[in-house]
Amino acid sequence: MNQRPIYTQHALDRMAKRQLQAAWIELVITAPDIVEDDKFDPELEHRLGRVPELANRILRVIVTKADPIRVVTMHLDRKMKRKL
Repeated sequence: MNQRPIYTQHALDRMAKRQLQAAWIELVITAPDIVEDDKFDPELEHRLGRVPELANRILRVIVTKADPIRVVTMHLDRKMKRKL
């Protein structure tokens, strides 16, 4: 990532609703534990990583593959907790 990501309005709304900090999201984007292709949109990928400040819960951040990266949405992923 050459520069800070661009956040869609949907992503900003979700950050506020879920009380997720930009620093956590950007950490997962730049140093993910896992990167997965999106099942429906070849232009998107899912980046997953642990957030130490949230008891190592897994944050899933969905971003565009193109540069600059656009953050589409994010959520804490309970299903990945024991897989990562």
